[in-house]
Amino acid sequence: MYAYLKGKIMTILPTHLVIEVSGIGYECLTPNPYRFNHQLDQMITLHTQLVVREDAQLLYGFKDEEEKAMFNALNKVTGIGPKSALAILATSTPQEIIKAIESESESYLIKFPGIGKKTARQIILDLKGKLTITDESELFKEVNDTLLNEALLAFEALGYSKREITKIEKELKKKQFSTVDEYVKQGLQMFVS
Repeated sequence: MYAYLKGKIMTILPTHLVIEVSGIGYECLTPNPYRFNHQLDQMITLHTQLVVREDAQLLYGFKDEEEKAMFNALNKVTGIGPKSALAILATSTPQEIIKAIESESESYLIKFPGIGKKTARQIILDLKGKLTITDESELFKEVNDTLLNEALLAFEALGYSKREITKIEKELKKKQFSTVDEYVKQGLQMFVS
């Protein structure tokens, strides 16, 4: 209903801020409202999302479209509501969340309040491949690094020495596989030859 509000920040509280637009104060729930401290009594543009519930109409505010899009994506995941989506965005950036989802890093996602292993898995299932990141090459490199690191840990678990693993690591870094299994298969072939 409201795409954004352009007005002056009048009040900053722990859960929300009040932005005055044409003499009307809008209460906007926002991730980490204190990041707007340096803009108190200044004009800003706040990208908004109206959430209508049975008992309330809540206006959520975000610093940019990317943050708003991440809020909406998280809010659609089963087990995540607006409160959890806001808590996730309060402690992480959309880029970091996307990287965690694309690399299937449950351990990163369960650090957020109210997110357990089951919900983290649901976030990955629902959102993997559906979100875009501003720097694709950075994401691809990080995903590959994560996959390679997991493969190296697998070699360690299989009993290979650090020295042996280090020998094949350089060669494996040159490869670009989409799964840990592919890295492990290639690495095992390198150990044999």
